[in-house]
Amino acid sequence: MNNKVIERVIRPAMPHFVGDGFRVHNFIPGISSMERNSPFIMLDYNSKYTFPPSQIPKGVGVHPHKGFETVTIAYKGRVEHGDSSGGGGVIGEGDVQWMTAGNGVLHKEFHETEWSKNGGEFQMVQLWVNLPAKDKSTPAKYQSIKNQDIPRIAVAEGKGEMEIIAGDFNGTQGAASTFTPIHLFNLNLSKDASTAVDFPAHYNTSLLVIEGTITANGEAVPTDHFVLFKNEGETIEITATEDAKVLLLSGEPINEPIAAYGPFVMNTRDELIQAFEDFNNGKFGHLE
Repeated sequence: MNNKVIERVIRPAMPHFVGDGFRVHNFIPGISSMERNSPFIMLDYNSKYTFPPSQIPKGVGVHPHKGFETVTIAYKGRVEHGDSSGGGGVIGEGDVQWMTAGNGVLHKEFHETEWSKNGGEFQMVQLWVNLPAKDKSTPAKYQSIKNQDIPRIAVAEGKGEMEIIAGDFNGTQGAASTFTPIHLFNLNLSKDASTAVDFPAHYNTSLLVIEGTITANGEAVPTDHFVLFKNEGETIEITATEDAKVLLLSGEPINEPIAAYGPFVMNTRDELIQAFEDFNNGKFGHLE
């Protein structure tokens, strides 16, 4: 077995608020660059946090996106969202929302109204997944993936389960369609259970411990810590030292220039300037 070599185990940075509804630790690009983790160019993690009741839902008001996809994975809490193409809905616990911003969209996201009135534990991951140059002008779209529609495979002799959000695990295809090869899994393991996962050596691969504690290829990884693997070897052996949930990310790098500023991710500075012009000229539509 040719194990992947751990490059870094990264503790969560100090949290900051995005809007007033998302208290996040940034792992990509704050601690590890967009290029190093391509196609994953941002990872914000709202570790478990209790929001008090609020009659006015907290969140992020209208903002643009262009040139990439946003992937929201809900572990605790509920989020309402909407966009200028008429899409929207509620992301409930265990659900995944995969939004292709493509050619430009306005978006807003808030704590779901009824959930907000009661408050409670909130825990989410938001990923930005880059689009290759040929797909940066693709029309905006959503994949709203309910928890019950995510394929699951038993692992660790029945002491664990792999939720396959995207990509392929042991011949089972994930729920989401992607523009480039991506594997995105939630692994649930009972205490002392072990399993092994293989990813291509040249894929950029990482994991985030959402719940519990694990060892990854023999190295201890605490809750809320991020592991970046070198592009060597294929296998990750994971053992839960207490009941654990782990987000696994692995994708083929998009070997193209990245020109990013704020909510726009393009390939060149000129394309960035054009994105701002399109946004300022109302080409992303309208959203209250």
